Amino acid sequence: MTTAAITPSETRSSVLPMAIIGLLFFIFGFVTWLNGALIPFLQTICELSAFQAMLVASAFYIAYTVMALPMAAIIERTGYKTGMALGLALVAVGALIFIPAAYSRMFGIFLLAQFVVGSGLTILQTASNPYVVRVGSPETAAVRICVMGLLNKGAGIVAPLVFAALVMSGISGVSDAELAVLSSTAKDAKLDELAGQLVSPYIGMAILGVVLAVAMMFAPLPDIEDEVVEGQEEMEVNLPALLKFPQLILGSIALFFYVGVEVIAGDAIGLLGKQAGLDTAVASVLTSYTMVFMVLGYIWGTIAIPRFISQQTALLISAVMGIVFTFAVMTGSMESTVMSSATLALFGLPEIPNAVYFVALLGFANAMCWPAIWPLALEGLGKFTSKGAALLIMGISGGAVLPPLYGHFADTGDGQLAYVISIPAYLFILFYALKGHKMRSWK
Repeated sequence: MTTAAITPSETRSSVLPMAIIGLLFFIFGFVTWLNGALIPFLQTICELSAFQAMLVASAFYIAYTVMALPMAAIIERTGYKTGMALGLALVAVGALIFIPAAYSRMFGIFLLAQFVVGSGLTILQTASNPYVVRVGSPETAAVRICVMGLLNKGAGIVAPLVFAALVMSGISGVSDAELAVLSSTAKDAKLDELAGQLVSPYIGMAILGVVLAVAMMFAPLPDIEDEVVEGQEEMEVNLPALLKFPQLILGSIALFFYVGVEVIAGDAIGLLGKQAGLDTAVASVLTSYTMVFMVLGYIWGTIAIPRFISQQTALLISAVMGIVFTFAVMTGSMESTVMSSATLALFGLPEIPNAVYFVALLGFANAMCWPAIWPLALEGLGKFTSKGAALLIMGISGGAVLPPLYGHFADTGDGQLAYVISIPAYLFILFYALKGHKMRSWK
């Protein structure tokens, strides 16, 4: 296989667009991984079961399924830049809906807000991911996505910490045990106080979304048109035509399973922490632990691909690690910690059980799935690339389906053993790494 040469002028011309897209990846990483802090928080203030709490993720990720194709149609009409501006504006609208949700503590309004925010991010994802894949050499596409992933997951480290600083600061006595001993009136007052802390941060998010939407309209972001592969000249771009690409369809399924296990590792870690006896304030920042390991995984991918391993090998390694770490979560201790209490105190870290740390390690296993699946799934699509990207975006709905399934098993059994639902997901990703991405025919 020959590698397309990238001239210095082409490299320079792509720097500014990539910087703009990088900013977008940071933004929707920040908004996405706020869910990890929001889930245990809303479980407390709305008094939810684990299943209900994971609907916070479902409302967010189901938007990718419902809105992906409509958003792709909008991008076709408006172009990348206007479409991205619209996406940022939708994020701002969703942030504003959090305000009446917080004042009323009505869970349904929170879910509506999540859906609107998810819809805004859908158009950003639909436009930005194929843009990153096609702005340079196909063989280094995973590296470019790794760089974007570093920004995305770096925002995931920051988001729960910012949430804790802005929302949890000055609030004490919010563990389940402490709330249980309060009278009904005192408990409602405490929960109202806690919910009210959401208002100012989400007003700020809405203002920032509007400012960025306006700025995007003036950003120097050129459109990239899909290339027409030989033999595609007369082919119509529609869903039946897309179904003829096995690497795309199987890639979308692989993304479905990947996003599902990624959300469980990133968002449900707080619920497992609460099951282990940690209070809401500590549980709300556990997503940062998963994101730290994801960032380390992206750094590893940026160094290793394609110097030492291929994109498909990275995906294979990720699937195997996911299976190993999932079994470690299921069998790990919910009482003892990885390090001694003295060591943890030295680094200013809370005492977190081994099983919870293994959930965070799943972040490292998951890191290379997204960067590897995208270029493998879009390879050879030609004029079908944009619509194929929308189909891949629909795979993000795995974040709407698998987390509530985890919540159901956690409610009816054990939150630790409920991680077993991740095993079939990693097995399918392993299949895609070994065979699925190579298929060019269903026969």
